[in-house]
Amino acid sequence: MRKIVVGTRDSRLASIQTQRVIQMLKKTGIKNSFIIKKLTTKGDKDLSTSIANVGKRGVFVHDIEKALQEREIDFAVHSLKDMPEAPSSRLIIAAIPEREDSREAYISRDHISFKDLPSGAVVGTSSARRVAQIRSIRPDLQTKWVRGPVDSRLEQLNRGHFDALILAVAGLRRLGLDEVITEYLPIDTFIPAPGQGALAIECRKHDIELQTMLKQIHNESVARAVKAERDFLNMIDPQDKAPVGSYAVYNNRTITLNVFVSQADGKQPLYEVVQGSHAYTVAQKAFDKLVAQGVLKIIQSFYEGA
Repeated sequence: MRKIVVGTRDSRLASIQTQRVIQMLKKTGIKNSFIIKKLTTKGDKDLSTSIANVGKRGVFVHDIEKALQEREIDFAVHSLKDMPEAPSSRLIIAAIPEREDSREAYISRDHISFKDLPSGAVVGTSSARRVAQIRSIRPDLQTKWVRGPVDSRLEQLNRGHFDALILAVAGLRRLGLDEVITEYLPIDTFIPAPGQGALAIECRKHDIELQTMLKQIHNESVARAVKAERDFLNMIDPQDKAPVGSYAVYNNRTITLNVFVSQADGKQPLYEVVQGSHAYTVAQKAFDKLVAQGVLKIIQSFYEGA
């Protein structure tokens, strides 16, 4: 029986996510043995630069995709929000499993709520989108870049490098660290990154045997929702430079999509909620509504002088 080599980033969270995918596959009755191969990506090597400057989407993916194309691994488990819009022509996203909580977690060193955080307090984040959302709601706060594994970020918080952090709830839950969350931030104002909380399982396009296995853990409702989120991002800002949030839910054959775009300083925040039956048309509807509000001028400002 075929032994399947699974590629993943060399981090505790990535390993846990990969192990969960393997457990899902075994629950379907698959008897194959699995070997996990940990790989270091460009994004893992450079922890001193913000994600915005390292390269955003793809920075945690390209090295793993190279290993997949060179047959060092059979499939890869990625955080979907790290994925470029389309894989190589030789690769395919074969499954998107059930999604974890997509919300943002606010973590305060002294358990002070976000609204009660004192003026001038420092919030650590690795995301331009989160910086813009913080500044749009609390312009009196300071923000500071923080990189590295979740455990490292929490340690920096406890040492007093920051007064608070904003992290993805999904990562904290998968690590069993729910207890550190001070507050779950509302999804209508802190709209997450496209694909946040979802996993993407990628394999070679010609590997039909593996695709058939992986399809058993595919969740079509999640796939339709994240497609709307990613379609919107690629319409509004395909190079992923601006602070853009998008979050969708598919229910009763209807996609509800929440979107956010703003300037880097959080000024001119634009929000929309749209509904429809198809991912692309819902994304287009959200895009058109924001264009009518002047979003293209906001996006253009991120490319001027680049």
